[in-house]
Amino acid sequence: MKRIHLISGPRNISTALMYSFGNRKDTVVVDEPLYANYLNNHPEIVHPGKEDILKSQSHDFDEVLQNVLLGEYKSDVVFIKNMAHHLDQQDWTFLSEMTNVFLIREPKRLIASFAQVIPNPTLLDIGLGLEFDIFKYLESCNQPIIVLDSHEVLKSPRKVLSKLCDQIGISFDEEMLSWPAGSRKEDGCWAKYWYTNVHKSTGFTQNKISNHPFPDHLNELLEEATVYYNKLKPFTIKAD
Repeated sequence: MKRIHLISGPRNISTALMYSFGNRKDTVVVDEPLYANYLNNHPEIVHPGKEDILKSQSHDFDEVLQNVLLGEYKSDVVFIKNMAHHLDQQDWTFLSEMTNVFLIREPKRLIASFAQVIPNPTLLDIGLGLEFDIFKYLESCNQPIIVLDSHEVLKSPRKVLSKLCDQIGISFDEEMLSWPAGSRKEDGCWAKYWYTNVHKSTGFTQNKISNHPFPDHLNELLEEATVYYNKLKPFTIKAD
């Protein structure tokens, strides 16, 4: 079984990628299995639907690790969508048993979008710093690493996903390019707060650029996040 582990920041196309892989007949998808664990470990963090999330999943990392992340599935492929910040303060050794795919997005758009839900995000919230730390960890372990940039995926989904599948070691499936509108049964209970746009979609589409000015109080975060984005960007699969 091929175990694909997506490590993403929020307000990216991570859910669209989950829907893309979920449209393959040989693949089971899992939506953010460490969300409750993360919120339990960070009681100071307030997210929409927090209490429901805490009730919906195990808070125990080892239990999630054995039963979900490294669990058995009746499929040739399992696609596990994780947020980078959900891996904060965890033991990353389990990553060696997966094919790890990093998903990044240009920080200005990422932060502006996230701030519409969480007004004062931190570097931990947006995950780019942790993505780089995990990237360096896997590099030090001589583990294969794959990096996607949402801009490149949206530029040419077929080309980038074909290259992605080739690097993962699975065949590309045309079914990955579209999916039915609406929710999926695998969606976490947080979907109603975060998945509105992808529920309206039937494929990879570029969202309109917001006319709202970038919040001045987030300029320092933008500067810091851009450093990490620029370190990861050279490794991304290109559409050209």
